[in-house]
This record gives sequence, C-alpha cells and structure tokens, in this order.
Amino acid sequence: MRVSDRETPHANPATQQLLTRRLGVARELLMRELRDRMAQGPVMSSPQVLRDWLRLRCAGLQHEVFLALYLDVNHRLITHEEAFRGTLTQTSVYPRELVKSALARNAAAIAVAHNHPSGQAEPSRADEFLTQTLKSALALVDIRLIDHFVVAGDQCVSFAERGLL
Repeated sequence: MRVSDRETPHANPATQQLLTRRLGVARELLMRELRDRMAQGPVMSSPQVLRDWLRLRCAGLQHEVFLALYLDVNHRLITHEEAFRGTLTQTSVYPRELVKSALARNAAAIAVAHNHPSGQAEPSRADEFLTQTLKSALALVDIRLIDHFVVAGDQCVSFAERGLL
C-alpha cells in the first residue's frame, strides 16, 4: 500500500513550509499572551508564566542568548530585550551595558536569563560568578537583581530558588 503525500505532510516541502509558518505564528501569539500576563502583575507572583515564556523564547536556539527583563517598582514587566548573543557554548555579558539599559528604562529591578543549547540546565561556576557580579553592579545604582534563570530544553533553573542569589 502506497502512502500519498496528503497523508504525510512532511514529504511535501510546501506543506512543511506552511506548517512551520503556522507553528511560528502560534508560538508568537502564545509568547505575546504570556508577556502581557507578566506585565499585569508582579512577574514572580506567577513564576510558571515567566518560565513558559523563557522556554518558548529560547526554544530551538543553537546559540546562547542573554535576556534581560526590566521591571518597575512593583516588579511588573516594563520591557525585555536580548541583551547579548553568543556562540554555541558562551556569551559575553557586560555588566556596564546592562546597568545602562536598566537605567535608560527606569527599571527598579531586573530578572535575567540565558540558555544552554547543550540541553544541560545546570548553572556553571562562570554563571554563578556572573550573577554575583551583576548583582553587585546593579546594586550600586539601586537596582535589584531578583533572579537569574538558565534555560535548557524544557528545564528552567532559578538561581533564587537554589539560594545562589
């Protein structure tokens, strides 16, 4: 028995392209909804929403990104940005630039996150050192680092929950 192209959408490039586009649109809509929910109240009052957004944002990336979520005095999301982009195994993060961005947005607090394309969500010693450096740099200008997340696949590790912040 022969299986037709209609029954296997992956065999037809046009169908595959359409499916990829639709999945991209669905992903974007879900990310917007989650971002809107983060802006309505304190980000950490609904940590699952933040974790879901981070997993979606980092899904499928083959390089590291360092994300900053700028928060107001009530820890509601002001905005977010991909602050730095790296390679497969590392990203250079510049505390001075993060402080400048936070001040420009009048942020009272920041949550940061980066992904591990390797699939291992365990924070490295370099991640821990960076977190302490960022915390100190931000504290100099009265901005609180409320958490640092490491995202890998469907895992999302919180430094605050592990007592590393």
